[in-house]
Amino acid sequence: MARMRRRSTATANTTLFLTVLISLLAFLGFVPVFAPLPSLAFRNPPPPPPPHHRHRHNNVNGRKFEIEDDMFRKDGEPFRIIGGDLHYFRILPQHWEDRLLRAKALGLNTIQTYVPWNLHEPKPGKLVFSGIADLVSFLKLCQKLDLLVMLRPGPYICAEWDLGGFPAWLLAKKPALKLRSSDRAYLQLVERWWGVLLPKIAPLLYDIGGPIVMVQIENEFGSYGDDKEYLHHLVTLARAHLGKDIILYTTDGGTRETLMKGTISGDAVLAAVDFSTGDDSWPIFKLQKQFNAPGKSPPLSSEFYTGWLTHWGEKIAKTDADFTASYLEKILSQNGSAVLYMAHGGTNFGFYNGANTGNSESDYQPDLTSYDYDAPIKESGDVDNPKFKAIRRVVKKFSPASLPSVLPDNEKAGFGPIQLQKTALLFDLLDMLDPADVVESENPLSMESVGQMFGFLLYVSEFGGKDYGSSLLISKVHDRAQVFISCPTEDNSGRPTYVGTIERWSNQALSLPNFRCGSNISLFVLVENMGRVNYGPYMFDEKGILSSVYLGGKVLRGWKMIPVPFHNLNEVPKISPILEVAYSGLIKASARKKLEHNAGNITKEPAFYVGRFSIDKVNQVKDTYLSFSGWGKGIAFVNEFNLGRFWPSFGPQCNLYVPAPILRHGENLVVIFELESPNSELVIHSVNQPDFTCGSSKSNVLQL
Repeated sequence: MARMRRRSTATANTTLFLTVLISLLAFLGFVPVFAPLPSLAFRNPPPPPPPHHRHRHNNVNGRKFEIEDDMFRKDGEPFRIIGGDLHYFRILPQHWEDRLLRAKALGLNTIQTYVPWNLHEPKPGKLVFSGIADLVSFLKLCQKLDLLVMLRPGPYICAEWDLGGFPAWLLAKKPALKLRSSDRAYLQLVERWWGVLLPKIAPLLYDIGGPIVMVQIENEFGSYGDDKEYLHHLVTLARAHLGKDIILYTTDGGTRETLMKGTISGDAVLAAVDFSTGDDSWPIFKLQKQFNAPGKSPPLSSEFYTGWLTHWGEKIAKTDADFTASYLEKILSQNGSAVLYMAHGGTNFGFYNGANTGNSESDYQPDLTSYDYDAPIKESGDVDNPKFKAIRRVVKKFSPASLPSVLPDNEKAGFGPIQLQKTALLFDLLDMLDPADVVESENPLSMESVGQMFGFLLYVSEFGGKDYGSSLLISKVHDRAQVFISCPTEDNSGRPTYVGTIERWSNQALSLPNFRCGSNISLFVLVENMGRVNYGPYMFDEKGILSSVYLGGKVLRGWKMIPVPFHNLNEVPKISPILEVAYSGLIKASARKKLEHNAGNITKEPAFYVGRFSIDKVNQVKDTYLSFSGWGKGIAFVNEFNLGRFWPSFGPQCNLYVPAPILRHGENLVVIFELESPNSELVIHSVNQPDFTCGSSKSNVLQL
């Protein structure tokens, strides 16, 4: 999305450990269907597919979507795009049709969506096109509902999505890749990816009977660089797979500088624009024409902002409904086209939220789990709100046909308080690890280097208390490190003691307590990846400890890196369900004996908490929200599904959205990994509405 007004913004022990941890979390995630990618043995980029391998784009019954006389034409008739962004990967597949029908009721005739490479290839050569990643089914559903599609396959998408949609394993390549450039090693990987993706969408182009009328090349490249060789190469790849008739387009901010850098002259690529809501659109559309061929510049705002994003620790962003609708009307009243960003935002489930930076990479601003965006269709699909009504009134004026009726909001349910039990402490699980599963190095390694792309990595080292001072300095940690030390003494069984937290955005040295130990002191640093930067000059955003660790001014060497095996939205489970069941009884028994919770003795040791709630009747299975009031920071799972992060102490998001398809009639399981301090009563609440009034931003909104 545009940044025209962005704020600064193996062994049995190993199996036992993983089995215990996964059974505590009770989440197997989606089980995708995989297919191998071709080998990367070639040195030079492969030539375009030969003609007999290309899709034959035979026109179906005169269907044609084209540009003529500075307007879009659909099957020969003038056509205005009134579209909206709606991302399949932020919505459960069971809700796709519901959200698309609400978009139609808003008056939209076109859906625009990104394609995140990292969702579809989470590991090199492992492809995922099922479940929430079933792009083809989503596109066919758009076609069924008579919605056109503008597809944005990247390879970079921004989108407030981790690393702008790039797979994190790209960061582990050596020598380092130059993303978004004509770097040969990078382009080879793009060619492999597009060589899989584009043939899947080619049969769905409009001219041959599908819904896809336009395909975007890159995303707002003019705000990043000016590598024209890279852009032309992407066009060549797209044409080789999709043919010469599909409309290719770019999106860039509505300034001369960004358009000069980001547009692709000489390749018949439409230059579209985006700009802040409230800007005078028509001077920008006039500028747009200078970057398109004569007669080939329909005025198109491919991102018309209905709201804005929010980072953790900020006030929730809001935009006035009538203000937004009035500026949309200014575009439509002069035969302009517009795509609402967003029509429906959805949710950053799992670990896929992105982040921004300000003037330095340490000015780090991670995005919320909610991607509501203050869009007309809310995160839960609600449309009974002023913005939906105001935009619909405007669209209705310019729609050639009557608009579909508006669906009522889906019912929400509050299932009340859910009592949790502490079932395990993170550090108690470490004894089950075999040394063969631990990565060792003289110096700390990044998460990507040890294959831990998301979640958490535990760094462990030792030092002699007499040999080092007490000041601990980690000059570069991405993104948040909780520090613990332990040593057996007469008064201490050796349990890790919390020392403090080092944060990327407020990095300071920690003073370690003085222990008299008979042996070396163990240092534990639990680092959380809070989402990779998705926009700007600091996008090469490796995670973990990225510098030397200094203790008393001396470099601390000899490190062990222990991955904490949480699963993301689309990863394959590593543990057999049979083993999980076999050890579940053991876990429950040990939890009752060892983990009594004392509300008066709260420690900041990361721990797992499990609770259950029942839904008595099938017709009571409805959307809900989990309220984390009184909890610290962590991640939550319901019935094996990774809802995402909670951080009510920082705000503004208090509640996590739980879509009904995650729930089931009967017993439902909630698992929480709490990093700091749990609610004193170990209770969360299932409620029937969102809440963005937590933390320092309580009861405030940022009106844009």
